Amino acid sequence: MVNKMTQAMRQLSQSLRLMVGVPEYSTYVDHMKIAHPDRPVMSYEEFFRERQEARYGSKGRLNRCC
Repeated sequence: MVNKMTQAMRQLSQSLRLMVGVPEYSTYVDHMKIAHPDRPVMSYEEFFRERQEARYGSKGRLNRCC
Protein backbone atom coordinates (compact mmCIF):
# COMPACT_ATOMS: atom_id res chain seq x y z
CA MET A 1 0.00 0.00 0.00
CA VAL A 2 2.79 2.44 0.92
CA ASN A 3 4.68 1.55 -2.26
CA LYS A 4 1.60 2.37 -4.38
CA MET A 5 1.18 5.70 -2.58
CA THR A 6 4.85 6.56 -3.12
CA GLN A 7 4.59 5.69 -6.80
CA ALA A 8 1.39 7.74 -7.17
CA MET A 9 3.03 10.74 -5.49
CA ARG A 10 6.05 10.49 -7.82
CA GLN A 11 3.81 10.34 -10.87
CA LEU A 12 1.76 13.30 -9.66
CA SER A 13 4.91 15.28 -8.94
CA GLN A 14 6.33 14.53 -12.38
CA SER A 15 3.01 15.47 -14.03
CA LEU A 16 2.86 18.78 -12.19
CA ARG A 17 6.45 19.61 -13.13
CA LEU A 18 5.76 18.88 -16.77
CA MET A 19 2.60 21.03 -16.67
CA VAL A 20 4.63 24.04 -15.62
CA GLY A 21 7.52 23.22 -17.94
CA VAL A 22 10.08 21.81 -15.53
CA PRO A 23 11.17 18.41 -16.83
CA GLU A 24 12.62 15.87 -14.45
CA TYR A 25 16.44 15.89 -14.41
CA SER A 26 16.68 12.32 -13.14
CA THR A 27 14.52 11.13 -16.08
CA TYR A 28 16.89 12.92 -18.46
CA VAL A 29 19.95 11.32 -16.81
CA ASP A 30 18.40 7.83 -16.96
CA HIS A 31 17.49 8.34 -20.62
CA MET A 32 20.99 9.50 -21.51
CA LYS A 33 22.63 6.55 -19.76
CA ILE A 34 20.38 4.05 -21.54
CA ALA A 35 19.87 5.59 -24.99
CA HIS A 36 23.05 7.63 -25.46
CA PRO A 37 25.83 6.16 -23.30
CA ASP A 38 28.49 7.66 -25.58
CA ARG A 39 27.30 11.25 -25.02
CA PRO A 40 28.12 13.37 -21.97
CA VAL A 41 25.32 14.12 -19.49
CA MET A 42 24.62 17.81 -18.84
CA SER A 43 24.90 19.11 -15.30
CA TYR A 44 21.65 20.13 -13.62
CA GLU A 45 22.43 23.79 -14.29
CA GLU A 46 23.10 23.15 -17.99
CA PHE A 47 19.96 21.03 -18.25
CA PHE A 48 17.80 23.68 -16.57
CA ARG A 49 19.20 26.46 -18.76
CA GLU A 50 18.72 24.42 -21.94
CA ARG A 51 15.10 23.60 -21.02
CA GLN A 52 14.37 27.25 -20.21
CA GLU A 53 15.81 28.37 -23.56
CA ALA A 54 13.85 25.67 -25.38
CA ARG A 55 10.62 26.81 -23.74
CA TYR A 56 11.01 30.58 -23.72
CA GLY A 57 13.50 31.23 -26.51
CA SER A 58 17.10 32.21 -26.38
CA LYS A 59 18.47 34.77 -23.96
CA GLY A 60 15.41 34.49 -21.71
CA ARG A 61 13.14 36.55 -23.96
CA LEU A 62 9.52 35.56 -24.23
CA ASN A 63 8.26 34.95 -27.75
CA ARG A 64 4.71 36.05 -27.07
CA CYS A 65 2.84 39.27 -26.50
CA CYS A 66 1.53 38.69 -22.97
